[in-house]
Amino acid sequence: MKVLSVDVGGSHVKILASGRPREEARQVASGRHLGPDAMVEAVLELARGWSFDAVSIGFPGPVRENHPTREPWHLSEGWVGYDFEKAFACPTRVVNDAAMQALGSYAGATMLFLGLGTGLGSALVADGHLIPLELAHLPYRDGHSYEDDLGEAGLKRRGRSEWRRSVADVCRRFLDAFLVDEIVLGGGNVRLLDELPPSCRRGDNANAFEGGFRLWLEEPRPGGDAVRLGSDGARKIEDLQ
Repeated sequence: MKVLSVDVGGSHVKILASGRPREEARQVASGRHLGPDAMVEAVLELARGWSFDAVSIGFPGPVRENHPTREPWHLSEGWVGYDFEKAFACPTRVVNDAAMQALGSYAGATMLFLGLGTGLGSALVADGHLIPLELAHLPYRDGHSYEDDLGEAGLKRRGRSEWRRSVADVCRRFLDAFLVDEIVLGGGNVRLLDELPPSCRRGDNANAFEGGFRLWLEEPRPGGDAVRLGSDGARKIEDLQ
């Protein structure tokens, strides 16, 4: 099966078809003008000349049962209830964008993904199960949420040094809370970390494409909130790399 992986962000929509090198990824600007119809139209234009049998979409917001459950902050409206399969005329799977990047970053065991970008994306992959999370708006300290301090606004408000200390502190807390083997730090602002906290490794935004491909390895579990990669999920991932 040939899969078109679509990473929908607040500033760009990026696409890549399976079997093509990451250097061939294509993108177009997004923003508050972008609704789902405009996104589909832009993606189909970007993908001209590529063949695909299915589409994976990383959406910047909560997703349940293959559909967005809330309108995105940085895009136009109309995403909730939108029929992506009808628009693309092929099977389509939609997950949270952080979850898609987490799946593409997974290398086995139990991994927590944190996306350091405009906001704070989060997802857990445990023994091949992809579990989207919404940690960003949980209370952190001094009346702030985790996203308030680790997101783009927190970085600008507090400065790079304080922001780095908060990243290290939150990683330490989440390692203890989730009992994970590692944390993958992705998102655009991970580049600002000269040194990573213990048990952390650096992610790559392009891993979202790989996550989109991996969504089609096996059928989703009932409910659509997690994807099972198989009892030997780590081995299957290694086979793809």
